[in-house]
This record gives sequence, C-alpha cells and structure tokens, in this order.
Amino acid sequence: MHGTYKPLWLTQSGDLEVIDQRYLPHENKTRLLKSGADATEAIADMTVRGAGVIGNVAAFGVYLLAREFGNDTERILQGAQKIRSSRPTAVNLMWAVDRMLEVVRNSTNVVKDTKAEAILICDEDVQRSQMIAKLGCDIIEDIMKKNKLSSFHILTHCNAGWLAIIDDGTALAPIYEAQRRGIDIHVWVDETRPRNQGANLTSWELSQAGINHTVIADNTGGHLMQHKMVDMVITGADRVTACGDAANKIGTYLKALAAKDNDIPFYIALPLSTFDFESCDGIKDIEIEVRSEDEIHMMRGIDTHGQIQEIRITPRNAKGLNYGFDVTPARLITALITEAGVIEPNKEAIMSLI
Repeated sequence: MHGTYKPLWLTQSGDLEVIDQRYLPHENKTRLLKSGADATEAIADMTVRGAGVIGNVAAFGVYLLAREFGNDTERILQGAQKIRSSRPTAVNLMWAVDRMLEVVRNSTNVVKDTKAEAILICDEDVQRSQMIAKLGCDIIEDIMKKNKLSSFHILTHCNAGWLAIIDDGTALAPIYEAQRRGIDIHVWVDETRPRNQGANLTSWELSQAGINHTVIADNTGGHLMQHKMVDMVITGADRVTACGDAANKIGTYLKALAAKDNDIPFYIALPLSTFDFESCDGIKDIEIEVRSEDEIHMMRGIDTHGQIQEIRITPRNAKGLNYGFDVTPARLITALITEAGVIEPNKEAIMSLI
C-alpha cells in the first residue's frame, strides 16, 4: 500500500488526513495533521480513537516530527514523548512510538525512513486484521455447527471496527468475514456510554456495510443473554497483560460477568501489539484513564428539526466521574483471538507468542 487506509491517509503533500470521529455518525468530517503537535492533539482530544488507529496516527506523528525537524534527533525525541503520553491506557500508542524511535536513532535519512516505517506498521495492521477476521469467523462457524444454528447473534461493546483498527478492525473483523461467507449474522450493538462509540461508530460502520444490527442500551446485554438471544460476545482491547487480563472500554467487565453467568463464550480480539508483556495483574498494573466529566453530562445528536445539538442531561451542579476503561480478568475470557492464533488467556500461552 502507499499510505492510504479507510480512517486515515497521506495526502500528496505528505500531510496525514484522518476521519474526525467526534462528528460521526451525523457528519463525516476530516482533519489534516501537519505536525507532531497536530498528531498529539488529535489523539488526546479523540479526533482519532481505538487502540490500533491511535498507534497508526502516533507512528505518522513521528514521521511528521521528522519532516519538521530533519536530523535534529533531540527535538524529534521530545515531540515523540508528547505523542507517547497523549493517552495512558492503550499500549499500541507506546509500542508504535517506541518502534518509530528505533528508526529515528538508526536512520541516515530520517524523513524517508520514518515515513516508510509508519506505512509498514499500517500495512502490517491490515494483515493482522485479515487474520483475526478469518480465525474469528471460524469460531462463529464452529459454534453454529455445534449448536445447530441457522443464524448467529453476536454482541459487541464499544467500537473495534475499521475506525479503530484499519481494514476490518478486531472485534468487528469476524463479523465482516461472516458477511463475506454468507452467514446470516445479527449484531447487538451496545450504545457504550458515555461517548456512545457503539451507537455512533459501530452502528455507522455496520450500516455502511449493510450488516443487520440492533442498537441496545448498555444495561440490556445481560437480559438478552439470560433469554438465550446472544450466541457469542466479542470485544476488542486497549491493553492485555501477559497473564490475560484485558483493559477495554468501561462496561466490558460487566458484559464478561453476564456472559460467564449464562455460559456464553466471551472472546477478545486483538493484535499482538496490544499485549503488555511487562504487566500481569491488570487491575493493579494498568493505568485507567479518567476523562472529562463533561462526557457524562453532555450528549450530542440531531433534534426533531434535523439540527445537530449538544445538550446537558444532568443537573448543572451534579458531579461526574468518568473512567474510560475497566479490566476484565482472564478467568472470564474464553479465548484471545490474535493474528498468531486463538489462545487461552494465560501466561504460558501468551508468552509463547514471543
């Protein structure tokens, strides 16, 4: 490829253009990133989100720094550290920046080499997504065969499609593959408060692809599982420890508990770059981002007159606490779907990958 992907692409002038996900699904806007500072801001303010795409934009951010500062390695390193610290939970961000800095330190043509490496990271993510799609859809077919199902109902949380991981995503990749294989599939889409990435982004993606889906309130999933209306739960992850604990969008833990209680398989789909091999106990070791309480108080949408509005839904003096992620313990996870294979969520299986 040549630096062109669904959620982001290089322009002819060498800038990075990205879909501004803050405006979806009602407006499809893009944002031009011309500098390392632009990339840092785009990651921090949620113009781009999703573990994989954060890593991709971070990689191109280092390239943009190289374009700004040439062979001034010190200034590139300073800017890269700002990119690296722009979000605390998603490990792909740190992984991508660290990989790019190895290129910076060893390059004689830093602009050319960082650009090539950023494109390579994206191309590798495309291949990872394709493999996760295949392996995940094989699981869907196995469950359908075992339970003699003619159709399949899958529940997902947040957004882990191509807006989050280029090509097909992670959690949505097996769903896209199921459509390609002609499987009658239906997706339960959690709204995923407070930013509504399910209702806004996942539903938008699935609508674009013509995939049958239903948006549900976050608290509906357990009820559906009790009534045997869910055949499988699948989510992405922002960080998975060497022992199999997984950090993902807040609310994932509750879905895993409900799935366990109702004997429904719960899978997490992730590329190898999402593993944090230095951590084990996710609850103790993973830093959980606390975001602005305005995300709880405010909602954005279209009013009855077709106008886009932002409104407050809580009393003006109400306080809010907005954890961005929670940790699902390995004991609640059926398996991890990676590009290297489907593995059990334990240290022996995970460490064997490296």
